[in-house]
Amino acid sequence: MPHIAPQAPLSDRIAQGRGEVPADLVLKGGRVFDLITGDLVETDVAICGDTIVGVFGTYAGKREIDVSGQILVPGFIDTHLHIESSLVTPFEFDRCVTPRGVTTAICDPHEIANVCGIKGVEYFLAASLHCLMDIRVQLSSCVPSTHMETAGARLEAADLLPLRDHPRGIGLAEVMNFPGVLMQDAGMMAKLEGWQGRHIDGHAPLLRGNELNGYISAGIRTEHEATTAEEGLEKLRKGMRVLIREGSVSKDLDALTPLLTERHAPYLCLCTDDRNPLDIAEHGHLDYMIRRLMARGCSPLAVYRAASLSAAEAFGLKDRGLIAPGKRADIAVIGSLEACDARLVLAGGVLADAAAFAARGTVDPVARQSVKARAVRPLDFRTGGNRAETPVIGILPGKIITEHLTFDIAPEDGDKRPDLARDLVKIAVIERHGVNGNLATGFVKGFGLQRGAIASTVCHDHHNIAVVGADYADMARAANRLGEIEGGFVVVAGGEVLAELALPVAGLMSLEPFEAVRDALIALRAAARGLGVELEEPFLQLAFLCLPVIPHLKITDLGMVDVDRFEVMA
Repeated sequence: MPHIAPQAPLSDRIAQGRGEVPADLVLKGGRVFDLITGDLVETDVAICGDTIVGVFGTYAGKREIDVSGQILVPGFIDTHLHIESSLVTPFEFDRCVTPRGVTTAICDPHEIANVCGIKGVEYFLAASLHCLMDIRVQLSSCVPSTHMETAGARLEAADLLPLRDHPRGIGLAEVMNFPGVLMQDAGMMAKLEGWQGRHIDGHAPLLRGNELNGYISAGIRTEHEATTAEEGLEKLRKGMRVLIREGSVSKDLDALTPLLTERHAPYLCLCTDDRNPLDIAEHGHLDYMIRRLMARGCSPLAVYRAASLSAAEAFGLKDRGLIAPGKRADIAVIGSLEACDARLVLAGGVLADAAAFAARGTVDPVARQSVKARAVRPLDFRTGGNRAETPVIGILPGKIITEHLTFDIAPEDGDKRPDLARDLVKIAVIERHGVNGNLATGFVKGFGLQRGAIASTVCHDHHNIAVVGADYADMARAANRLGEIEGGFVVVAGGEVLAELALPVAGLMSLEPFEAVRDALIALRAAARGLGVELEEPFLQLAFLCLPVIPHLKITDLGMVDVDRFEVMA
């Protein structure tokens, strides 16, 4: 059974709130940050079961915790993420970030769904019932994300509708195929029709003007792809809740900081989208975003509203977001607003400590042995063609948007080879679901790679094998090694595996504790830097080079994709 505090009988909640009988738990002597007035108020906080029942007064409790000199804020809500991209299971994600004050996570399991279909979504729904944090699952709307890739599954409206009313469900996940919405694609329309009047999450990078109006008119309420304040403001003015994102690769916080004022805060939320355990260990999660926003001059009231109350309102979670009677007992006890240093966390009235995590139930993993790629040889990475003019993906560090560059790369013996002097290295995507054996090659600029290869099965959103390399033999060795370890990350040079991380659950998640994943990522990053890689997070950057719904140039197993034209290039 889930390890959660039960909802107490109504009569008990009323009696404990009135102070007639001792509360189940009382936090004594702290100051509550009131997100309505912005005041810091010294008060006890009384809790009955999983519910706050008393504030702005003095209470006695069956159990009392002294929090004198500390500040109490509502638990934080991550409004958009893919837990799979943390590289650990939902249980390890819970153990990793709940102690940082994150008590609600709104996730889209479309990464695992692209590998194993509806059973991946069901895995997340089942796992959510056992976690301390409240994991809410949006049902994946774009599996696959487009027609320009080979995924391991396809989800239509009929597959999703039976799960629409699951108690942990919270709407239709990010609608990435915005051209499909605007062109009224039949499959996309069926999904949108099925969730009219319910929450529909958006994904529309750079969409503006009347086309944005048409997209929002489909009932889409939230959006996390704004990368400039101007774009974000247009989306706000048109009624969307804008989710400020700061992930391991997608870093939009600095650009959107000007929007986060006390006037706008009710319509702004925070999200991480994709953040791995090493990034969390080095910087933090939502706590990092809160600290950084305040350091950049945003008012504490605006920031903490966006982190909790505004997020709860945006997603219809009326039972949380404030430290107030009747609200879910999601509370972070911190030393100061500026430090956002969680010292004690309650999730649904349960103290998030080692004992509580150990007492949780579990769910067996799914999608083992999911890497079914054909073995590849060095000559498979040759790129033919008679024209020297060649499209090249240009990496923009800190963004998942890429440039559509063009370079002259003259063929030699029928092959366009990497040009390390110009930082033009080979990129390939290999179909790994056992569907067709496709392999496509292209060029990318921005890795700084001088030798060897790096490869991954975390390859948005189809999660085929992506490999970048300066040497074809090393590219083949890296890609084939991923099949041997059930997927993951690998760095190869001179035919030798320098570092690797196995991700046997769908080729996306480790079965190890998050600390072990963190340590493996340190070794992988060091190995990649030894090859000349300059990017802070090369593996997730590689993954996003394969997502054909993010402008401007990408690659899938079908070839190079001009995202602006929404077509595979000839």
